[in-house]
Amino acid sequence: MASEDISQLAETLAKTQVGGVELSFKGRALKLDTAEAAAEIIEEIEKFDRLQALCLEGNTIGVEAAEAIAKSLVNKKELQKCYWSDMFTGRLRSEIPLALELRLNNCGMGIGGGQILAAALNECHRRSSELGKPMALKVFIAGRNRLENEGAIALAGAFKSIGTLEEVHMTQNGINHQGIRALAEAFTKNQNLRVINLNDNTFTEKGAIAMAEALKTLQNIEVLNFGDCLVRSKGAVAIAEAVKIGLTQLKELNLSFGEIGKNAAITVAEVMEHKSLLEKLDLNGNWLGEEGCEQLKELMDSFKKQDLLSSLSDDEGDGEDDEEEEGSRNIDEEEEDLRNIDEEEEDLRNIDEEEEDLRNSDEEEEGLRNDEEEKDNEEEEKVQVKESPDTNQVIEPSVRKFAESEAAVFLNSPSPDKFLNMGSKRSHLILQQTDLSSAEKVVQTFLKVAEVYKEDREVKTAVLDTADELLQKAFKTPGFQLDAFITTLLVYMGLLKSEEKIKATTNLIGPLSILKQVIQKDYFPRSFIPILRAFLLKKNRAFDNCRSAQNGLLEAINNL
Repeated sequence: MASEDISQLAETLAKTQVGGVELSFKGRALKLDTAEAAAEIIEEIEKFDRLQALCLEGNTIGVEAAEAIAKSLVNKKELQKCYWSDMFTGRLRSEIPLALELRLNNCGMGIGGGQILAAALNECHRRSSELGKPMALKVFIAGRNRLENEGAIALAGAFKSIGTLEEVHMTQNGINHQGIRALAEAFTKNQNLRVINLNDNTFTEKGAIAMAEALKTLQNIEVLNFGDCLVRSKGAVAIAEAVKIGLTQLKELNLSFGEIGKNAAITVAEVMEHKSLLEKLDLNGNWLGEEGCEQLKELMDSFKKQDLLSSLSDDEGDGEDDEEEEGSRNIDEEEEDLRNIDEEEEDLRNIDEEEEDLRNSDEEEEGLRNDEEEKDNEEEEKVQVKESPDTNQVIEPSVRKFAESEAAVFLNSPSPDKFLNMGSKRSHLILQQTDLSSAEKVVQTFLKVAEVYKEDREVKTAVLDTADELLQKAFKTPGFQLDAFITTLLVYMGLLKSEEKIKATTNLIGPLSILKQVIQKDYFPRSFIPILRAFLLKKNRAFDNCRSAQNGLLEAINNL
């Protein structure tokens, strides 16, 4: 993409209004070093109700001013977009990381939000790299967001590309060993990592061993917080081995509440003898027993480091190694049972879908019978047409009922013939059957129209025109949520996992072909482009039968 195109894109984004609730200081060339210098901006932010977008582009913000502005944004719960390009002109490299960190605690992102965030980070890194100034994100904080494995794996992909992380905090996200493995691999690409905080996720031995292997390559680690992560004895021993052969900068290790037995805990403590910078070792809440707790204290005392050992007041009592392994096997068996249950549920869903298809077939036949009756009645009625500023033509009530029933029949069970039979009013009729204020309803209608797409000239033209009008009207409808639309579209296309059970479309040729056309229209939001590109580049079985359409849309995006 040429620099002129990038400038034009930035200009377009900067002008974007989010529901009329954007506060912009664009291009004022303000130099804000202190909190006092930023007082005007802070006052405007604090008194701006329902702030959804903030533009600080074209100003230069220092660390103290950035901190003050950040505090003014704490209570802006509806903030959605920040336009902050060209915001650190003339600043030292050492200032920018302190002024710009990614903190997303307890935002309710979920899996989908994590994947979208990962896609955005990848796109930011790609574009900044093309300009010769790769994004250098240093601190990433996203605790209590239910990212789970899929969200963590997506973010791990972004972390691999970025490579400049120094702190990662992803506490309480429901991440299991699959996600932990992906993060561990990504961490090896971020050699400046100092802090890894994954408290209250579920490593199990598999995740802990994978993380231990990654730690062997990271020599700048100062803080490891794997508390409440179920690392178990084998995982703890593996982590201890990684600490023993490296991690000379280690200051804090938290392996509390991890179902760690006495012998494994002693092994962990033994490798602390030569860690001269150690400030804290936390092994509370494990399976040491009274004797094990005493041995641990005596060992740390022999190193003259007993005061660095956290309280053991919540110790869970004796836990023999063979019992711990048996517990591990039981949990593995439970996980296998859960997978079997998931497969059974999938089979049930397939049966439900087949029954739904049969019901739809019956309804379609009923609709066709009604269709024939309506056509017989239509021959006895006269059609009167008059001009309307909105649709150019309005169908009289005597015929409207029949026409609307045609649209309803099509949306219930789409086919090319039904689509063409609606005639030139098809777009208007389909829009009448769609709640244009609902992002989900618009997506569903869009995919129904896309379902009948084929290379036949008449059908193709009709589909593209109808989808174009649908999206154009929806995007201009007051209150329509654009962000919800793109997320919902990705879910229904099977490109983004939803926390709800949603039946995704099985053929993406139509949706991808339509998107190839509409992304070039002026009304189509430019903010959707990097999101689409990121998901098109991800490996996904949904693309197996539509490679040509996938590549066609990618090519159109790259040519914008």
